[in-house]
Amino acid sequence: METELSLLQRENGALKATVAILEARLQELERRLGLNSGNSGKPPSSDGLARPARTGSLRESTGKLSGGQVGHKGETLSMVAVADVVVEHRASHCGGCGVSLHEVAASVVEKRQLFDIPVPVVAVTEHRALTLCCPSCGLRNKGEFPGTVRAPVQYGNRFRAAMVYLSAVQLIPEDRLAQLSADLFGLPVATATLGAINAGAAARLAPMQEAALAELKAAPVKHLDETGFRVGGKTRWLHVIGNQTATHYRVSEKRGNLLTGVSGVTVHDHWKPYFTMQGVTHALCNAHILRELKALIEIEKENWARHLQRLLRLLCRINDPPMEKIHRIYDRIIATGIAFHEAQKPLSTRKNKRRIGHNLLLRLKNFKEAVLRFLTNPLVPFTNNQAEQDIRMMKVKQKISGAFRTDKGADNFCVLRGFLSTQRKSGANPFTILEQQLAGN
Repeated sequence: METELSLLQRENGALKATVAILEARLQELERRLGLNSGNSGKPPSSDGLARPARTGSLRESTGKLSGGQVGHKGETLSMVAVADVVVEHRASHCGGCGVSLHEVAASVVEKRQLFDIPVPVVAVTEHRALTLCCPSCGLRNKGEFPGTVRAPVQYGNRFRAAMVYLSAVQLIPEDRLAQLSADLFGLPVATATLGAINAGAAARLAPMQEAALAELKAAPVKHLDETGFRVGGKTRWLHVIGNQTATHYRVSEKRGNLLTGVSGVTVHDHWKPYFTMQGVTHALCNAHILRELKALIEIEKENWARHLQRLLRLLCRINDPPMEKIHRIYDRIIATGIAFHEAQKPLSTRKNKRRIGHNLLLRLKNFKEAVLRFLTNPLVPFTNNQAEQDIRMMKVKQKISGAFRTDKGADNFCVLRGFLSTQRKSGANPFTILEQQLAGN
């Protein structure tokens, strides 16, 4: 028969197990509450009204004052030599004695220039195909219209380029774009026509984007990223590959639909499927790692994370790194962190027996070469910011305009956005190049 003591011991053991479960759940909930856009991959929009003050940047202070630095080329307006319109302001009478000054020549001219845009007016160009009768044989010869003039009434290349630019670059939805055209230019246009304009431009520019993709695949260094994309009421995945000179977007049904035939170095966050790509060398984004370390410092109070954070911040500014010493310091920090976690009580209440910091340490140990790739290859940057910048505005597009109705519409947008981004990176004016392409030049 069970004694009262053994009953109490069994009950006490059950209570301890329950407390351990509740403590683990409490720690997990407290960690979730402590995560924000500054110490995790959560977007800034998820911070809400209680977003943290931007006082703890991942970058260290350079000691420079904010604003333009010495030698920086400013964008302040400066006077032009010859103005388009000149308006003279004369005094009609002397302010002292009242004598008329109408016939007096000005001796000193003070100039001020006002920069403005002219009233937007749509210019209508009429093309006429003239019929001429040959005086010799009597054959009636009709002139030919240019290849870009295909209908009795149509929109011109500059107007179509403006609509594509405002849609793909400035992310103005079609209904608001139609309203803008009517209000600003006095030219009504249907949303279906805007869709057709985008589709026609995408069809013309698609071969150039395919060429850009081929160049990016073979480039020495390229950046990869992906994000969710809503198309036709379903979740699709938007993939970007880019560098400092070109950008290419594509939409796939599956997140794991990765590119093939890629060579060189691929910079990305630590999404495991990227490591299945054949024939590439990997470089990890250290901005992601610094955010994870910041969470471990702020929430878990793990001291090894602070040491590694300081090391990475120092390494991103070193020009001629002593690699042997760096590896030794890096390995010591990782070993200290792993020893700390192995000495902790295991998390028996979770499916994953290791803590978040422990998992990060093992990742940093196993992929050390990819983490420190920016030190051994001068072409590899410290972060994957290039891909994140290329993909960030695509999320804004979803928030402003909503989801795409069809896969074709999403594909067209990717072609247009990628082409215009590539032109901007090359130093060209995207709108000017787009107008020339639509004109067949």
